[in-house]
Amino acid sequence: MDKAMDNILSYPENWHQNIWPPFTQITSSRPPLQISNAKGCLIFKDNGEPIIDAISSWWVTLHGHSDPYIASAIYNQAKQLEQVIFADFVHPQAELLAKRLSQATGLQRLFFSDNGSTAVEVALKIALQYWHNKGEQRHHIIAFEGAYHGDTFGAMSVGERNLFNEPFKEMLFPVSRATWPSTWWGDEGIERREEEAIKKLEIMLERPTAAVILEPLIQGAGGMTMVRPEFLQAVQGVVRQAKALLIADEVMVGFARTGSLFASQRAKISPDLMALSKGLTGGFLPMGITMASQEIYNTFLGNDPQKTFWHGHSFTANPLGCAAANASLDLLERNPTAYTNFESRHLPHLEQLVKHPKIKKIRLTGTIAAFDLKTDGNDGYLNNTGKVIKAYALANNVFIRPLGNVIYLLPPLCISDHQLEQCYKVIKSSLDII
Repeated sequence: MDKAMDNILSYPENWHQNIWPPFTQITSSRPPLQISNAKGCLIFKDNGEPIIDAISSWWVTLHGHSDPYIASAIYNQAKQLEQVIFADFVHPQAELLAKRLSQATGLQRLFFSDNGSTAVEVALKIALQYWHNKGEQRHHIIAFEGAYHGDTFGAMSVGERNLFNEPFKEMLFPVSRATWPSTWWGDEGIERREEEAIKKLEIMLERPTAAVILEPLIQGAGGMTMVRPEFLQAVQGVVRQAKALLIADEVMVGFARTGSLFASQRAKISPDLMALSKGLTGGFLPMGITMASQEIYNTFLGNDPQKTFWHGHSFTANPLGCAAANASLDLLERNPTAYTNFESRHLPHLEQLVKHPKIKKIRLTGTIAAFDLKTDGNDGYLNNTGKVIKAYALANNVFIRPLGNVIYLLPPLCISDHQLEQCYKVIKSSLDII
């Protein structure tokens, strides 16, 4: 290994004295790099050296870092109104955003929160209270194996039970686990597995069910596992037949990530509730939105205080976040081919990897490309092979964050062809060291 690689793999004993980083075991992880600024798909170290951000900084930086149009929208809004209590007041940016997203999704009501976990939490609470308000005893929730929906207690409950939530397992509510028939290039058994998964789901739905929650087309943190639109359409069919609600967690896949504005659109499904975040503000500011149908909203109306949805956040519908979200939607509307054609940009690079002896299960949807590393140990999040690939890539100025033995690219829409090619070159050469 070269000197740059040695420096990355050496872990100084002392981290920052006050910071507790997310999803990180301090004892065995490299301290974070000092960053001075970022622009486009590049992050600049404090010495000015650029790093290609190939995963959009945890999947949020949609148009690239420091986009001037979104930055200007936030600045202009900050000079007029930076925050107001949303229980008693409304403002133009929130009204505009609500109208645009309602038109785009066909869901008429928006409930604002702060992030992806809370967007899911709100969706679950709305679904359960919907049945309560209707006077029906439906508490059963179905989620899918391998799912990740966030880190608040409701979101953890519907996520896969694993090391992320093991300390809290006694506090999580029970859910049924449906099968997620993930697929990949050259998968010849997918139709049979889908049929089996639907039969299993139908049996689960024989019990009065409040809601089924899923990540449309792609399970993100669960390993970038992808399903076919046909499977999701079949899921919607049996859910409708059982008169349960369908919740689409589009926190990761929403806002152009799957080649359409929303993954539900590409899958041709119509959820009753939808959770949004990450790309919502173009990656500038934290914000979550839960969208609901008018029929659901109507069950919360009336003179009975118990029908009220008693939920809220201090920064609900923050004007700066709403301004950023509206600006981000402007950019998507002006240049839709930036995301509708992105799949074709990944394609030639992935085709070169098809016969590589160290990889398997190549898959591609929209802006997201992924494959698994063949390993001697157990596949999954705790597999260390990805850490070696990550270190090598960073030594060569490409930032990726493998999910165990799953390597994926999820770059900002603004990444150039040359930069994308460089990402694939570095990943391909990294395979020689494992």
